[in-house]
Amino acid sequence: MKTFVMLLPILWVLVALQGVTSHEDHPLARIAVHNAIAALDARAYIKASPSVLGSNGLNQEWITLEYGTGNPSNDDWVGVFSPANFSAATCDPENNMVTPPLLCTAPIKYQFANRSNPNYKRTGKGSLKLQLINQRSDFSFALFSGGLRNPKLVAVSNTVAFTNPNAPLYPRLAQGKTWNEMTVTWTSGYDINEAEPFVEWGPQRGQQTRSPAGTLTIDRSSLCGAPARTVGWRDPGFIHTSFLKELWPNLVYTYKLGHKLFNGTYIWSQMYKFKASPYPGQSSLQRVVIFGDMGKEEADGSIVYNQYQPGSLNTTKQIIEDLKNIDIVFHIGDIVYANGYLSQWDQFTSQVEPITSRVPYMIASGNHERDWPDSGSFYGKKDSGGECGVLAQTMFYFPAENRDKFWYSTDYGMFRFCIADTEHDWREGTEQYKFLEHCFASVDRQKQPWLIFLAHRVLGYSSGDFYADEGSFGEPMGRDSLQKLWQKYKVDIAIYGHVHNYERTCPIYQNICTMTEKNSYKGPLNGTIHVVAGGGGAGLVKFTSLQTKWSIFKDYDYGFVKMTAFDHSNLLFEYKKSSDGKVYDSFNISRDYRDILACTVDSCPSMTLAS
Repeated sequence: MKTFVMLLPILWVLVALQGVTSHEDHPLARIAVHNAIAALDARAYIKASPSVLGSNGLNQEWITLEYGTGNPSNDDWVGVFSPANFSAATCDPENNMVTPPLLCTAPIKYQFANRSNPNYKRTGKGSLKLQLINQRSDFSFALFSGGLRNPKLVAVSNTVAFTNPNAPLYPRLAQGKTWNEMTVTWTSGYDINEAEPFVEWGPQRGQQTRSPAGTLTIDRSSLCGAPARTVGWRDPGFIHTSFLKELWPNLVYTYKLGHKLFNGTYIWSQMYKFKASPYPGQSSLQRVVIFGDMGKEEADGSIVYNQYQPGSLNTTKQIIEDLKNIDIVFHIGDIVYANGYLSQWDQFTSQVEPITSRVPYMIASGNHERDWPDSGSFYGKKDSGGECGVLAQTMFYFPAENRDKFWYSTDYGMFRFCIADTEHDWREGTEQYKFLEHCFASVDRQKQPWLIFLAHRVLGYSSGDFYADEGSFGEPMGRDSLQKLWQKYKVDIAIYGHVHNYERTCPIYQNICTMTEKNSYKGPLNGTIHVVAGGGGAGLVKFTSLQTKWSIFKDYDYGFVKMTAFDHSNLLFEYKKSSDGKVYDSFNISRDYRDILACTVDSCPSMTLAS
């Protein structure tokens, strides 16, 4: 009876999910949870091994599940739960989308029992290998019969845990507010009343110093709605950020994360390294990778969020393999697709750690991070699952003046990047519009010739079917407000996510191509090249059958773009597929400073005829 009572909270989680209707495409929505019952079966079992993880210092390990039942079916499935033993009594009472008993968390992921066991239905025995990451709590695994339409909880496993669930994990580098500052953000289970967080760092093989870190966290009251405040809630731990200042340009630094416990003990991460950013205008080889809408994917094949990011692991893999040839990464919105299921943020930061721990990883805000009704977002939809920007603004650092106003600029050598927040109003006369104009106007194009505009939603041009159906071929009102800024300040390239495919336009202004050349641009562009790079990993979006004169290259596949500035006059742009890392579209720009100064339509200041 005691075991039965302990299992009820797990069952109650499933029942509660019945009321979460803001994201029907979550995989647990496939389960007819209103039919779920507890049916513990003495003949059924599930065992996880090893039960202790991380003894070798790893924070990502594989475990084996062995399970069986006396009445097997191909519809049987296994759910992963963390914390392992959770009680409804600890839930926040606010949950107007479900009825009591109230629930604390949802399963992290699930898998069918016969996935790697084709004889499961005949033998009633099976096994699975699952990957777990350190997420500041323990794990248990539940076996269900009855399929997804009539689930019955028949067995629950032993507990599995990491040796130090509070360890400092998943460092995320980002550029600071000045060119010679790098920030390091990481997650741990240590509050500031338990330990002092810091980074120990210095030049490679040089003297090391320590910089303190600030600490933030998130509670339910800072989120906007369900499922983030209800069944999707999971304690996100403590988020620490340290500022490493007065860096020498292009110098390699090493660093490690530390926590000094109040008993004098030190907790350390492994050692990492990064290369400091070049001085603005500095001429050196500078390589930038940009994509949107990647999300996360489970390496063990488990079912999470309707398998919505099938290309995510490939994109991550290709970037990791080429990391020695990449200096900075921009992920322009729709970062995790957690949509209110907070455990997914840990899983994403674990997936991209080999990238974020080595090069600056700059993010932009997308609809799946920010949008929620009556929360100040420009769009009143529920795409964030109640997160309303809080997770993105806390889990990652970016050099904005106000973290809720997700627009900012950052320099990298010969590049100036102006990053927009499409989930806040960008139209003429708004605070963001004034910021963008200042970002464009304040750059010295003789020293930083490559002016790049980044945003999540397509404020320029796209042949995505839903934009074409609207007749706008881009976000309504996007070009109307911003194209005169792009033209006036001669923005070279504008890159977007949101539409899950790849597309490149000609240099264009007011729907008219300003050059006929397609791959090798010499001299003034006379317009802006618009690129959709939303194929980072999420489910692909079809193109319209309508043909436009401005669309030069389309690809219905997963991929990312890379820009290489060789000097102040030569830039190479490449589109690479995530499946093989090969280049499938490219162009180059070759010009001098006088070509940037040259007059074109609507880009010249007034001139006097006086001598």
